Amino acid sequence: MSLLLDIQYGADLPGLPTPAEMERWVCAALTAAPERTDTDTELTIRLVDAAEGQALNLRFRGRDKPTNVLSFPFEPPPGLGAAADGEPPMDLLIGDLVICAPVVAREAVEQGKPAAAHWAHMVVHGVLHLLGHDHMEPAEAECMESLETAILGGLGFPSPYEVPEGTHDERPI
Repeated sequence: MSLLLDIQYGADLPGLPTPAEMERWVCAALTAAPERTDTDTELTIRLVDAAEGQALNLRFRGRDKPTNVLSFPFEPPPGLGAAADGEPPMDLLIGDLVICAPVVAREAVEQGKPAAAHWAHMVVHGVLHLLGHDHMEPAEAECMESLETAILGGLGFPSPYEVPEGTHDERPI
């Protein structure tokens, strides 16, 4: 598997993960996801401030507040998909992730988690969305959370869903 990862820093905040960390987290998600075994992959991760995160969340989800991660799976226009000579195939591109840095930082504090653990979770969570996973229905949520927990465990992080008592847990009830 090879990965072409474009990382865009639209936010200049302390404590942002390094490109090497993000690549490690993306590769772990891709390797563990049954949909992408031995497949070359391309994606973009853009780290944004609260204003850009809020604008994108409003435009694409109708919610007028920043959110932790937005995923935009790539869907080629009709008739596209085959590569031109010398170009990579279109099916390598799985999409784009937008991660709102101040929201992730705030949530890590609220949830009593190390920042790196929460950043890794947001990257893994977003990649799984790009691969078609969802958490709208209880069975989907259970499957996605189990996969996230296994991937993060393999990276040396605790389960993202074991939130210390008295802290904030964002999962829908």
